[in-house]
Amino acid sequence: MNDAAAVPDEGAVPDGPERSADELVGGPVGGPVGGPVDEPAYDLAAPAPLEVPRTPTGNADVDAALDRLADADHLATDGHVEVYEDVHRGLRDALTALDARPGPPAPPSTYGNRS
Repeated sequence: MNDAAAVPDEGAVPDGPERSADELVGGPVGGPVGGPVDEPAYDLAAPAPLEVPRTPTGNADVDAALDRLADADHLATDGHVEVYEDVHRGLRDALTALDARPGPPAPPSTYGNRS
């Protein structure tokens, strides 16, 4: 005879009082079939601000493009594409401008002086 406690199989449901779906999720799941369903307190499809903090970069062009992202907070998702494309264009232009700036002259090459 084995005195060890029985270990339930994986996936087994522990014994205990049966609970309704309402109790499992912490509230009503819905009304009877064909009955009313509780509406959420807000419209899930409505635009909602993400409120992502934006830290200034020190580059005016980049900061202006990142500030433009806040415009997407007040648009439905189908309007986000236009804002994102505009921001992408602005960031690409800012990077291109950095590449176009004249920098210090390159040091002379020592490879050309070989005999």
